[in-house]
Amino acid sequence: MESKTKNKTQIAYEYILSRIENGVYGPGYRIVIDQIARELSLSSIPVREAIRQLEAEGWIQYKPYTGAVVSNINEKEYLETLSVLAVLEGYATALSSSNMKEGTIEQLAKLNKKMEQALQEFDFEQFSELNYEFHALIYEHCGNTYLEEQIKQIWQRMKRIRAYGFTFVPQRAKESIKEHEEIIRLLKEQAPRNEIEGFVRQHKLNTVEAFKNR
Repeated sequence: MESKTKNKTQIAYEYILSRIENGVYGPGYRIVIDQIARELSLSSIPVREAIRQLEAEGWIQYKPYTGAVVSNINEKEYLETLSVLAVLEGYATALSSSNMKEGTIEQLAKLNKKMEQALQEFDFEQFSELNYEFHALIYEHCGNTYLEEQIKQIWQRMKRIRAYGFTFVPQRAKESIKEHEEIIRLLKEQAPRNEIEGFVRQHKLNTVEAFKNR
């Protein structure tokens, strides 16, 4: 029985965490235990246990007269992390440019179209996942294993602080799709590396500025 309860708690934990990470449950969002229990066809007990675990990890906090809510984003950490990612991804994309085959570039275009569709459907979780896939598909071709690992670690760090900026600045998501189109063009035309690096770096920094000015 205890093992089953743990399994159910883990199901509830992963369900809630994925929605926090992907912005479905934004900062300040009130966690309704009974609602989540119904969505998962569980009793309230494993959901409560999952919430306690998430509270211990800093994802959720309890407020008087409100109950469990999603913790506010650490803005300073988010901005600093994204600024570092801007530098590393800019460089990685420039390195990748000479290794990008036509089929890979076509995949990028398809991912960007899917992002546009997800945005139209207000599916921000899917949008965020596709955005990561888009950039990962590029930097995986950089030819520098250490650089690739560092970028992956930063993306994971961003997920831990719920740092998909699109959640907080919806207009930025539309702009990002347009900028992705330009990145695809630069890669397809094999533009100079410094031009590619500069554009991709600014692509990330635009999100930083949009977040600051939201």
